Amino acid sequence: MADTSEQFKQEMAKCRKVFSQKLYDYGASWRILRPASVTDQILIKAKRIRSLEVKGVSLVGEGIYPEFQAIVNYGIIGLIQLTHHYADTVDMTADEAMALYDQYAQSALDLMIKKNHDYDEAWRSMRISSYTDLILQKINRTKEIEGHDGKTLVSEGIDANYLDMINYSVFGLIKLDECE
Repeated sequence: MADTSEQFKQEMAKCRKVFSQKLYDYGASWRILRPASVTDQILIKAKRIRSLEVKGVSLVGEGIYPEFQAIVNYGIIGLIQLTHHYADTVDMTADEAMALYDQYAQSALDLMIKKNHDYDEAWRSMRISSYTDLILQKINRTKEIEGHDGKTLVSEGIDANYLDMINYSVFGLIKLDECE
């Protein structure tokens, strides 16, 4: 069986490359986004994945793989925005953004390793469409928590939901690569 941690790192490296390239093109323009707007961006990506899964056709020529990558990258942006808050202007250099990206990518990996141990590689038996549905569920949970100003009574917070969305997306990326 393939080494999940290694596969995870390989997919995260591909996502990091896309993030870095977009950072070059646009700078850290995402710094103006409030966390709720980041959640909505992830919603758009997850809904598109579900639409492509159901319809089986893309009219704009982009498939599911780059949408899962976008969820990973927006999830990391969301984590950055939660801890560094949004800004009115671009207030972060590319190097600062990449350092934060690496920090949160490591957090996602660390969480995946712990959960993968406890759940015994259960993700490998799941369908890619289930990852999509679970991401959509996490988005709805996040929106509810955002509606409560980030406060929960017994549940994990917004950050935990972003991390789960990242990890489900990476599982989707791994599975898509294995299908090729």
